[in-house]
Amino acid sequence: MRPVGKITRKGYPDTLKLQLYGALWLAGIGPHLSGGPGASIASAGASDYWRRMIDQALSQGPGLPVVTLGDNRVRLWGLLPAERVGRIARASKLSPQDRVPDGPAILSNAAHAWDPAWFRHILTQPGMVLTLAGVPALAHAADAAQAHGIATAMIHGTPVIPVPGLKLVAYEDGPTIENKQLRKRETPFLMALRPDSVRAIERASYFGAYKGVTDVLTKYLWPEWALVLTRICARLHVTPNMVTAVGAAFCVIATVLFAYGHYWAGMATGLVFMVLDTVDGKLARCTITSSAWGNVFDHGMDLVHPPFWWWFWATGLATWGLAYDGGQYGATFWWVQGVIQGGYLVQRLIEGVFMRQNGMMHIHVWRRFDSRFRLITARRNPNMVILFVAMLFSRPDIGLIAVAWWTAISCLVHAVRLVQAWLVRARGGTITSWLSEG
Repeated sequence: MRPVGKITRKGYPDTLKLQLYGALWLAGIGPHLSGGPGASIASAGASDYWRRMIDQALSQGPGLPVVTLGDNRVRLWGLLPAERVGRIARASKLSPQDRVPDGPAILSNAAHAWDPAWFRHILTQPGMVLTLAGVPALAHAADAAQAHGIATAMIHGTPVIPVPGLKLVAYEDGPTIENKQLRKRETPFLMALRPDSVRAIERASYFGAYKGVTDVLTKYLWPEWALVLTRICARLHVTPNMVTAVGAAFCVIATVLFAYGHYWAGMATGLVFMVLDTVDGKLARCTITSSAWGNVFDHGMDLVHPPFWWWFWATGLATWGLAYDGGQYGATFWWVQGVIQGGYLVQRLIEGVFMRQNGMMHIHVWRRFDSRFRLITARRNPNMVILFVAMLFSRPDIGLIAVAWWTAISCLVHAVRLVQAWLVRARGGTITSWLSEG
């Protein structure tokens, strides 16, 4: 155990760590807690500057020790509590350890399972103790006294003895936090980890990994299908990258089928790909196996393939005798492709500009309207709904024209929202997400 204040080759002194957290605290951007149901733990109160400073410090070395206390052999997503907490810690560039240090630490009770969102939040809250039925489940001990007191309570399953600086947060009071990564405000799950509660916890973990702001199909149509597949993959030790690779194969097959006018087969194959596109991300979050390469692989596929689908959908119309301009690639073909392909690019650029100008906040989490519009905006899944309806009437040509119109409308809506954001800032206002308002 390295002593407090000692600097390792890759580390930084614990005293510096405490100074960073102390600065956060004294600046008035620590926790803002209010008791009672629906209490809000306002992560939005912390300035981006201090968050970046802390993230930078944590990325330079092992950082806070993370200790799992207790011996619980119940597995969640195939992982023992200490294995799961260790993965979560390493994902935050922290160091899982076996013993409680004589200093600050993150302490986790093996008798409980909690959403990783709690871990990310509690890192910024020195002295915070999250409890379930009075027993500490997850805590950020700010000093040795707090660490040993909390550890004793976790091991014996008893309430923690209050010491100066501790801030007890009862899960039963319904505290909420903003999950910027998944674009939602929620009370992340916390449950006792027992053999009879595993399926319920896995379900909560799975839906906790779901984005709060996404398209209508991902949000409402296939969550249950993807949950079954995610469980199967976890049991068989299938990695998220394996799922992405299989999905990529289905994506390519769907593209070929569209090119030859086999639209129904292409949509069925594409549906498999779209569901797997949900599974890989959920599997990575639930099993704590996200990686930089996996992120590039998954999001790269998401960005690149839609233009190919819309192009080859158009060329496949010849098989139905419905090719635009008699199959001569005339004005109608190029107008449809120009609007869809150009609109897709412009919409993505608008989203990127908005994020760059507003502290990397997504345009779809600005106001409630934006989050609701994300359900149906002209992305792959809503566009496939339009094409599916058109196929019910055997008019894939009209379906693609409808996609072009909807793409143009969606681009216009996004452009208007971007200009409105500029006007708000020009008048001295600030752009904040409705999710951060509690």
